[in-house]
Amino acid sequence: MQTEQENGQLKRTMKTRHLIMLSLGGVIGTGLFFNTGYIISTTGAAGTLLAYLIGALVVWLVMQCLGELSVAMPETGAFHLYAARYLGPATGYVVAWLYWLTWTVALGSSFTAAGFCMQYWFPQVPVWIWCVLFCLVIFALNVISTRFFAEGEFWFSLVKVVTIIAFIILGGAAIFGFIPMQDGSPAPGLANITAEGWFPHGGLPILMTMVAVNFAFSGTELIGIAAGETQNPQKVIPVAIRTTIARLIIFFIGTVFVLAALIPMAQAGVEKSPFVLVFEKVGIPYAADIFNFVILTAILSAANSGLYASGRMLWSLSNERTLPRCFARVNKNGVPLTALSVSMLGGVLALFSSVVAPDTVFVALSAISGFAVVAVWLSICASHFVFRRRHLQSGQPLSALHYRAPWYPWVPVLGFVLCLVACVGLAFDPGQRIALYCGLPFVALCYGAYYFTQNLKTQEPEHAAE
Repeated sequence: MQTEQENGQLKRTMKTRHLIMLSLGGVIGTGLFFNTGYIISTTGAAGTLLAYLIGALVVWLVMQCLGELSVAMPETGAFHLYAARYLGPATGYVVAWLYWLTWTVALGSSFTAAGFCMQYWFPQVPVWIWCVLFCLVIFALNVISTRFFAEGEFWFSLVKVVTIIAFIILGGAAIFGFIPMQDGSPAPGLANITAEGWFPHGGLPILMTMVAVNFAFSGTELIGIAAGETQNPQKVIPVAIRTTIARLIIFFIGTVFVLAALIPMAQAGVEKSPFVLVFEKVGIPYAADIFNFVILTAILSAANSGLYASGRMLWSLSNERTLPRCFARVNKNGVPLTALSVSMLGGVLALFSSVVAPDTVFVALSAISGFAVVAVWLSICASHFVFRRRHLQSGQPLSALHYRAPWYPWVPVLGFVLCLVACVGLAFDPGQRIALYCGLPFVALCYGAYYFTQNLKTQEPEHAAE
């Protein structure tokens, strides 16, 4: 049966491997490569492992909820449509704009970071030239066709996945002495994990870093965004969710274990990527060049996913008639060109703000971005809770659901509570508190904008709804 999205000419061209790599590519990025050092320095080795285990649990809970929703209703835009249907149209509108801003800000900062990566090899070339070049490359990957975008993301992500696997294997060998340390020191074993005690600063830092951990895991929900452009979603989405979660837990927990075992807490931080520190300690030849290349692919992958996700959000809002109809138009390849162009413009403006006003405008945008991810996850859990309850109240059997989240209602309730706890944790960290100061007013602004546009929509001719 064709969906409304297909009738609107978005094409189902993504396969299972594209969907899995899209999700992995959205997740394995700056959060894992850089923020892990900050979390180790804040919570200690054991605290970091515990924080990431809790983060993995939250991801599993949220993805179980999203899996049931997206298999039952595989639509482009996914969770903002579910929020609109089950939590209210205003909430759906707010969720869409929060998610659009998340990826648009990521787009802007990604181009800057990619330019700095290229300066490592070409120090005489200005950063802005690389930013322009990468803007054109990412825009081209998205505009040609959805299949072309998915293929590009597949190869970007594959580089990162192979690197993570190699890192875990080489790091594990160094921990237990199979590979000698660069400075000739003995293998550390598990000494660094317990050297400062299990929780050197108590349990509060774990609560304070939960949003950072959740942000590191963000991107898994891209499976829901791409559901409307995936071949055979009832079969593909459950496979993608199961394999993505399994690989994420292995990659993240394995990586964090290696980092925590090889880097003493006092040396961890954000000035230098913890991966670079490990490569230096193990003494792998050309480590800096290898890792700079991996970071570059990670950044371009995040930008690629970001433009896709933000463009589809604008398309979906227009398809729901909360934005002008021009955003819902697609070209002959099924690509929403206007929505992508405006999202790219938003990314360029975010890039501009990161240069002109890094301590004011860009800090506020980045804070809202981090807050938005957890807010979106909250909406997914709440939407699933209401969806399943209405499904049962309508008298339909559970067997009618091709994918069912286990242990209802505990899975959506626990997912919601843990996401809420992460938001509360922001209030205890002076460095992250700005996310609440900026995020909550932005949510209020979005609600106000929805009711304003709703009033305008009611004044349109009736035939415009057809």
